[in-house]
Amino acid sequence: MSLKIWADNGWLQTHETTRAEISELMAVADRGLRDARIEELSPDARIGLAYQAALAAGAAALAAAGYRAMRERHHERVIDSLLHTLRAEARLVSELHRWRRARNTMTYERLGTVTLPEAGKFVEFVEGLRGRVTNWLAKEHPKLTQ
Repeated sequence: MSLKIWADNGWLQTHETTRAEISELMAVADRGLRDARIEELSPDARIGLAYQAALAAGAAALAAAGYRAMRERHHERVIDSLLHTLRAEARLVSELHRWRRARNTMTYERLGTVTLPEAGKFVEFVEGLRGRVTNWLAKEHPKLTQ
């Protein structure tokens, strides 16, 4: 399935982005990652911040591709769109979905479901994703990054 088909299904809307929007989304990702590295924060908080960073980076890639996720299942659509924008491996998308579910549990149901080392690994994972988005933007949409 393509992003155009997703838009035809009403899951995405077409969107014309700007260099400023991409810059702001990547700044949100950077802030989330910077804050997620604060060692005094709980693992739950660090996961939440890194997850926000992943969503912002994914939204930047989606915007550069000409789309914006609709409100319904927004997080899932942004994550799944990485298969089409970055040509990300299914493993990467699956891992993000695993952390999306874990974040939902720790945000709405119970505390302490992840350890500090797990949080650190997720932060590193999102740093890698952020780097991939940056490289993809520079290669595929250089006018949005100059």
